[in-house]
Amino acid sequence: MAFSKGLSFATVAAVLFAIGVQAKDNGLAITPQMGWDNWNALGCDVSEELLVQTANLIVDYGLKDLGYQYVILDDCWSIGRNASNNGSLVADPKKFPRGMAAVADDIHALNLKFGMYSSAGKYTCGQYAGSLGYETVDANTWASWGVDYLKYDNCYNEGYAGNQQLSSARYRTMGDALNATGRPILYSLCNWGEDYPWNWGSTVANSWRISGDVYDNWDRYDARCPCYGEDAWNCGLPGFHCSITNIMNKASFIVSKAQPGAWNDLDMLEVGNGALTDAEYVAHFSMWSAVKSPLIMGNDIRVIKPADLAILSNAAVIAVNQDPLGSSAARRWLYHTNETNNATDNGMQMWSGSLVSTTGGDYNDMVVLLVNGANSTQVMNATLADIFIDSGPQGTAPQVGMSWEVRDLWANRMSNAEAQAIINASSAVGNATNGYNATTVGSGRYNATATSYKVGLAANNTLLLGNATTTVMPSGTVTATVDPHGAALFRLRAVATGSMRKRDEL
Repeated sequence: MAFSKGLSFATVAAVLFAIGVQAKDNGLAITPQMGWDNWNALGCDVSEELLVQTANLIVDYGLKDLGYQYVILDDCWSIGRNASNNGSLVADPKKFPRGMAAVADDIHALNLKFGMYSSAGKYTCGQYAGSLGYETVDANTWASWGVDYLKYDNCYNEGYAGNQQLSSARYRTMGDALNATGRPILYSLCNWGEDYPWNWGSTVANSWRISGDVYDNWDRYDARCPCYGEDAWNCGLPGFHCSITNIMNKASFIVSKAQPGAWNDLDMLEVGNGALTDAEYVAHFSMWSAVKSPLIMGNDIRVIKPADLAILSNAAVIAVNQDPLGSSAARRWLYHTNETNNATDNGMQMWSGSLVSTTGGDYNDMVVLLVNGANSTQVMNATLADIFIDSGPQGTAPQVGMSWEVRDLWANRMSNAEAQAIINASSAVGNATNGYNATTVGSGRYNATATSYKVGLAANNTLLLGNATTTVMPSGTVTATVDPHGAALFRLRAVATGSMRKRDEL
């Protein structure tokens, strides 16, 4: 459908909603959404003070200008429904004394967006009022408050699940209600991978959870998250307390289901919640970025540590997640050693996938992720034949016969000292923005508000490309020394060797 250049966004949006375009066509989440949610770190301990403080710090620490734009309030915010006002939800006046619209106004004043939570059931997971049967009422309420994002859970669904038709119909009802408000609201399904949402979610929503809830653990087996190994995709009981490696394994089977506007959601980030090593947090952030999961911070930003701010601020890694091709990396191999365990999905693995070309040549860049599931440092190798297997089996891909510049995407990670300086500078102005923005502190701070990742990559902005470490010759191998439970993440760029025709990876 073509639109006149003179039409405003509001006019175009109204037309789209009027003709019944589904959630993934709402113009949102063209790249995976980025933001913050309180649940992982704080659970039900919510208030307007928490949201406003966090929003200010997202700006202060330069996170807004890296793309983290949604401030999402999770469960436990209401006191029920107002029977005299069409059964609309009522915010807890003790937690939100000025009301939700005032909170939304404060967040919007910082050029951020406001997200909220409910469940497609009688109750939310915290046993507050759910939205099943109240979809239109609740969508209109949220729109009137200025809500920009809905996380929609799966608790107390009253049995409207068990097959794809039941689940998709239940979630579509809310999607239609959101669209009918005329307000662009990003729609994030949280049904834990039940009834295979990757098969129907792209016509209903902007993202869908693929597993039970993550928790801050690398690879511990937990019977409450029972599905692992080669059959993990077919999980009748998604559970919760799912480790990082458990979710990584589940993602490996369905990466092809994601597309611009509709993404596999591996759940919120655990970076900064304190139970993982630095190497594990680096691997966690690398993995979520490479497979194009939404990047929703789940830590308490008010007490963030410098090392964790440095991980979350790595623009070269975020650029992989926000790459305009929208192509998820795929796992090329997985094997186990005497230091890994199939029951916890913590093996040695290599993932690769297409990125937009930054060389101006005929071949796309490639992301390569090496994950060390062992308890000791390992030297890991990825052959060009394996990296480019989608373009030809057994080393027949034309890219195997080329040379590739290898760029380490963690080499220019912000130092802890610089991260601490950013935190200190914010504290010096009372944790209030007052025009202050950490994007101006220190060196090498990318500003995606001023220059999108798409434009920055097209311009070969070095802040998005990591550090060149070596060149791999034809039929060669990418080699890295990887920390225990850590990862190495590289961007490969074709070395010009004459005229070549472009081969797009899947």
